[in-house]
Amino acid sequence: MAERDASLQSWLRTGARRLSRHWPVVVAALILFLFIDLSRNGNGLFAFGASLVVVIVALAARGTMAAEQSGGERMAAASRVDTLSAVHLAAAVPDPLYIIDDQGAFVYANEAAEKAFGPIAAGSSVQLKFRQPEMHAFIDRVLQGSADAVAADYVERVPVERAYRISATAIGEGSGLHVLLFKDQSEARRIDRMRADFIANASHELRTPLASVSGFIETLRGPARDDARARENFLQIMQDQTGRMARLIDDLLSLSRLEIKPYAKPENRVDLRVLLESVADSLTHLATESGVEIVLDLPGSPLEVPAHRDELVQVFQNLMENACKYGSDGGKVVITAEAETSNGETTVTVTDFGPGIPEEHIPRITERFYRVDVETSRAQKGTGLGLSIVKHILTRHGARLSVRSKVGEGSSFTVHFPPA
Repeated sequence: MAERDASLQSWLRTGARRLSRHWPVVVAALILFLFIDLSRNGNGLFAFGASLVVVIVALAARGTMAAEQSGGERMAAASRVDTLSAVHLAAAVPDPLYIIDDQGAFVYANEAAEKAFGPIAAGSSVQLKFRQPEMHAFIDRVLQGSADAVAADYVERVPVERAYRISATAIGEGSGLHVLLFKDQSEARRIDRMRADFIANASHELRTPLASVSGFIETLRGPARDDARARENFLQIMQDQTGRMARLIDDLLSLSRLEIKPYAKPENRVDLRVLLESVADSLTHLATESGVEIVLDLPGSPLEVPAHRDELVQVFQNLMENACKYGSDGGKVVITAEAETSNGETTVTVTDFGPGIPEEHIPRITERFYRVDVETSRAQKGTGLGLSIVKHILTRHGARLSVRSKVGEGSSFTVHFPPA
């Protein structure tokens, strides 16, 4: 019975396939049959039913053929994969990859490997190419077939430090060949190191004012319990320290929001001239306390750039506050703006005439918690995060910050907005 059903199904599939191949002839025959049926006073139902059956069979056949064709294409694709050599497959891997023999000699290196570690000659020794002791030990374990030689860490220190995770896999059985795959872990490790440094620095910055507040509370409960003058002095210090912690937390939250918020191209245009005037007015009190004058040197016409207004306010508040606090010796802070420079950029420069920044500190001043002078920064109520926030905001806008400074002559911080 099963054989008869299978034979019937095969016959139906074959017939349907033939019908689907010659569907124009089938359709023409059905139309003719319908015409003859109606001309002999028939009601056309038989012809209609026959037509419906044939169409269903034809459609089923076309579906079967499509499935068979798709399966044929998959088989053809699998056949093409079978014809590819190991070299073709290795060349398609984006990570550095080497094939070595059972003597530890190079057989093949893909393009990514040559870019990362330079060209190598076929037949040269792996241990001559990678001279670090940990790499030698790993290769020895691989060649000996050790079970713990599956993966290892490797650090390339020149021309720049790069960290890799190496995995080793034997090719087939008895081929004597192994694949060494180098997975770049540098960015992940940099982020981990940055996260650890950030937690350590934030903890340190919060621990100091907390210890101060805790000590003054103990003093007020003890020796200074009845000393009104000391109590007032200590309470003022405690207020300053809690204010410092609040500023630090606010800056940490701002930095966190900037880092988790995806980049979105600003859709609104902001007039920098109006924005800079507004920020300068808001800092008049701070400038007076610091003994400096904020001087605006802006163009007479609007200076528009695509931007998020609130974020740019934060950028220029940070830059102008720093100029007022740390450049107070110069007596003034100059804000200049220029539209469409030679390279099409729009620039805003905040210049102070204070003590300046030593050259060795300039590359690092936008790092979190980095301070040129720790005591001066804390005395000025700085958190060490202001310029890091500035850098993140400008990066979101496709802009950049450049710094020029000379000890004893002051500093200039320039924001470069890309061509609109």
